[in-house]
Amino acid sequence: MILARRSCGVAAVFIALFAVSCTHLCAQAAKTITVRMLESRSGRLISTNDFLVQINHQKEQHANWVTVNEDGTGKLSLPPEATEVSIHGMYDSSMSIYVNCDSEKGKGILENQGLLQTEVPPDHWYSIADILSKGIVTSNGCLKKKDADKQKNADKEKIEAKPGEFVFFVRKRNWREDSEN
Repeated sequence: MILARRSCGVAAVFIALFAVSCTHLCAQAAKTITVRMLESRSGRLISTNDFLVQINHQKEQHANWVTVNEDGTGKLSLPPEATEVSIHGMYDSSMSIYVNCDSEKGKGILENQGLLQTEVPPDHWYSIADILSKGIVTSNGCLKKKDADKQKNADKEKIEAKPGEFVFFVRKRNWREDSEN
């Protein structure tokens, strides 16, 4: 009888340890990134509740993966299988998508061995491992030369990302882009 109780006690301890380790592993598997969306000209934070997130070059968009923090940044929770991410922000009550400034309009893309000029640049995909380990600030290709010179001359604070942060620049669509849709 005493041996049976001892066996049950040992088994209970093993079950408890297993449950704790599984919980710990599940917590590690979740990937959380802080997202900052900045206006391309001013560098000011844009707060929105509407983000479109894609992972691993999939077409499916996830609008519910980002929750907005009090400071206007977003908390992006990604599934464990996510290795790359592409993020867009929306405005006008989720009717319009900001243009990401990480590539310039009309730069062209390679398609079937020929260079094609494109109105809408292709999406850029960013490594989640890089974001988590060192942080990423995307390029700001929306700035015109004179605006870029003004920013440099204004001696503004340099925008940096900490490990776990993704910072990207956007602008609203212009009237030509809106008329194309």
